[in-house]
Amino acid sequence: MKKKVLILDIDGTLTNSQKDITPKTLEALIKLQEQGHIIVLASGRPTHGMKKVSDLLQLEKFGGYVLCFNGARIMNVKTKEVVYQQCFPKECIAPLYEYAITHDMGLVTYKDNKVLTGTRIDEYMEFEARLNLMELERVDDFVNYIDFDINKCLFTAKEDVAPDYEKELAQQYDGVLSVYRSESFFVEAMPLGVDKAASLARLFDIIGVDKEDTVACGDGFNDMSMIEYAGVGVAMANAKDEVKAVADVVTARTNDEDGLLEIVETYFG
Repeated sequence: MKKKVLILDIDGTLTNSQKDITPKTLEALIKLQEQGHIIVLASGRPTHGMKKVSDLLQLEKFGGYVLCFNGARIMNVKTKEVVYQQCFPKECIAPLYEYAITHDMGLVTYKDNKVLTGTRIDEYMEFEARLNLMELERVDDFVNYIDFDINKCLFTAKEDVAPDYEKELAQQYDGVLSVYRSESFFVEAMPLGVDKAASLARLFDIIGVDKEDTVACGDGFNDMSMIEYAGVGVAMANAKDEVKAVADVVTARTNDEDGLLEIVETYFG
C-alpha cells in the first residue's frame, strides 16, 4: 500500500466541541498509522499545547509530525527534532509590546510549557493557557526577557475592538509580519509568509512524499491554505462557508459526529 499523509487541524476538526477525540475516531487513526500512513497535526497551538493530542494518537511511536504556530515550526514527534521553523523578528518585540501597553491589550508569547506575558493578565490569556495545558506567567521587563527564539506573539483584546487593532497592526507591519485574528479576541502576529501550506510544502520535501498523496482536513480560516494545497482538501461539515468553498470535499458529518471517519474510510481504507 502506498504511503499517504493525513494532515489534521485539531480544534473543530479532530476534536469535538468538548475538545476530545472520540473513541471511534481515535481507533481509526491508530489503525491508519499501523498501515504505514503518516499523521501530521497542523494547528495554531504552541508545541506543548499539542502534546496531549499527539500522545493520544501515539505519534511518537508511529513517527508523526506536529506543525505548530500555524506552520512556524514543524517537529518530528519521534526524534523531537525541529525539522523546519521560521522565527519571529526580535526587532519587532519592543514596538509590539509598546503598542499593547498603549492600547491596553494583552501580549503573550511562549516558551516550553509556559505562556509568558509582560502585560496585565486577562481572561483571554487564562483561556489560552488552560486550552494548551500550560502555565501562565507574568515576567518583568518582557522585551529583554525574550532573549530566545520565538515563533509567535499573540495579542488579546475585547471582541468589540480587536478587529480595529487587527487592521491597524496589519497596515503598520505590512511586508514585515503576518497579522490576523484567529479568535474574536486573539490577534496573531507571525513571521511574514507563515501559513500551513508553505510549511507542509517544506515537510513533504523532507519526508519525500508527493503532494498528490496527501489529504488535509480543517474547519477554520487558517486551514484554507493547506486545504487548497493538499492533494485532497477537506472541509468539515461545521467549517466556515469560505473554507467549504475552497475544499475538494466537505464531510457529511460534523466534528461532533465523527466526521473524519468517512475521510479515513474513503482515502485510507
